[in-house]
Amino acid sequence: MATVLITSATLVLPGHAYHLSEVDVLLEDGIINSIGNQQTNKQDNWEVIDAKGNYIAPGFFDLNANFGEPGLETKEDLQTGIAAAAAGGFTGIAIHPNTNPAIYTRSEVALLINESRGASVDVYPIGAISKKRQGEELAELYDMKLAGALAFSDGDRPVQQAGLMSRALLYSKGFDGLIMSFAQDESIAGGNKMNEGPVSTYLGMKGIPNLAEELMISRDLKLAAYHDARIHFSTLSTAEGVALIRQAKQNGLRVSCDVAAHHLLLTDESVQSFDSNFKVSPPLRTQTDVDALLQGVRDGVIDAVVSQHTPHEVEFKEVEFHIASDGIASLQTVLPTLVSAGLSAEEIVTALSIRSRAAVGVKLPTFEQGEIANFVLFDPNGKWIFDKTTNRSKASNSPWFGQELQGKVVLTGMNKILTRHTK
Repeated sequence: MATVLITSATLVLPGHAYHLSEVDVLLEDGIINSIGNQQTNKQDNWEVIDAKGNYIAPGFFDLNANFGEPGLETKEDLQTGIAAAAAGGFTGIAIHPNTNPAIYTRSEVALLINESRGASVDVYPIGAISKKRQGEELAELYDMKLAGALAFSDGDRPVQQAGLMSRALLYSKGFDGLIMSFAQDESIAGGNKMNEGPVSTYLGMKGIPNLAEELMISRDLKLAAYHDARIHFSTLSTAEGVALIRQAKQNGLRVSCDVAAHHLLLTDESVQSFDSNFKVSPPLRTQTDVDALLQGVRDGVIDAVVSQHTPHEVEFKEVEFHIASDGIASLQTVLPTLVSAGLSAEEIVTALSIRSRAAVGVKLPTFEQGEIANFVLFDPNGKWIFDKTTNRSKASNSPWFGQELQGKVVLTGMNKILTRHTK
C-alpha cells in the first residue's frame, strides 16, 4: 500500500476524541501515520482520496456468513467469499459450518484459518455443536476452540434435542466457549416455506408461525439460565423473539443475539412474486416483526446485524419457490439494505463494527496513530449497480441483483491491503 491521504471523512467511533468529526487520515504501508489536518503537508506522491460526506469507521464484522469451502466450493470458495466480504466493507467474518464436510473437527477449523491467513479479511470459523451437524452427538468443542474456532453452532440446522443443547452449554462453559442457537422448533415449523399469516393464506402456502422461534428461544434461555452459560441467538426474525431477549437481558442472563439485514427491510409481502430470492430461513415476517427488530437494533437489545450470506448455484434458485434453497448472497448488499431500512451511519457502525465484535469477544480495532489500519470508508448516499461487473461472489442469488442501490462502500483497509470497491 502506497502513502494514501483520506481527507474530510467523518469518523464514527464512540469514545474516540474525533468521534463524529471530520478528519484527514494518512496511511503509510497499511499503518495509520496520523489523524488530523494533513492538507497543509500534502506531498505530490501521495494518493489523495476526497472523502467529503463519507464516513470512516472500524471495518465491519459479520457474525453469520456461509462459504462453500470445504466441499461446496462451487457455491463459494474462500477467495471469492473474502473478496465479496471486503467489497461489502467487512474486515472480519465468521463462517458457519454449513459445509460438506461440516466444520466439526479441529482439522476443518485449522484449514480455514491457514488458507485465509494474511487475506484482506480475517476469517473466524464457527465449529459445529454436533458431529457432522446431525444433532445427535456433541462434537469436540474444546479441540476446535484450541484450533481457533470463534464459537459453536449447527448453522442452519436447529438443535432439536434439549439434552444435547444442555450438554453443549454446560461443556462450553468450562472453557468460556460460546454456543450459537438457530432458534426454530422444527416440529412446529413443519418443513414449511414461508411465514404463517394472511399472505401465506392468500397464496395457499403452508407457513412457519412465529411460535416456532418463540418456543426454541424460551427453551434455550431456560437451559442457559440453568447452567449460567453464555448463549447467542442467530438471525432473530420475530417480535416475540425480541421481547424474550429483552426480558432475558433485564434478568441478567448472559445472552446476545443478531438479526439478518434483510429481516430489517423485507416482509412476507415480497413472497407474492414467488421470486425464490426472497426465500430465506427464518422466513421473511410481517411489518410488525420488522418494526420490532429495528427497535431492537436501535436500543441495543439486538447486538449485531449480520449478512447471513448464503450463496447458491443457479440450479438451486431458479426453480419453483417451494423446492428452491433458502438464502441470499448478501455480503455486498448489507450496507445498502440498512440504509434503505432507515438506520443512520452511527447506528450502522454500532451494529456492524462495534457490538458485533463485543458479542463474541473480538477486540475492536484501535483507530489511532501507529496502529495497523482496519477500517471501512463508506458513503450512505452513494449509488451503484449490483451486477456481474461489481459482484465479487460466485453467486448472484439476490433480490437486488441488477438494481441500483444506495449505500456504497468506497474502501476497506485490512492486513496492509487497501481495497477499492464498487464503481
